[in-house]
Amino acid sequence: MDKKNALRAGAVTAGTTLMMLLMTSPALALTRDDGDDPGPGLSIGETLGLFVAAPIVLFLVITGLVMVGDKSRKQQNQA
Repeated sequence: MDKKNALRAGAVTAGTTLMMLLMTSPALALTRDDGDDPGPGLSIGETLGLFVAAPIVLFLVITGLVMVGDKSRKQQNQA
């Protein structure tokens, strides 16, 4: 019975995804809109810094803050 439900759920998900892909129109990225004024493009270094390095640094900062907060609680509980 579970296998039948899983198969049905997979079929519905695949069908929905396929219909969404078929019904969407292309992005038309080459067509300019009124008032569209794009700035200069990013270099490879800027792109890697913005989309790779910045999230990693942000993750490490948040992780460090959580670890510092956790250690201070453990020290208070042991005393």
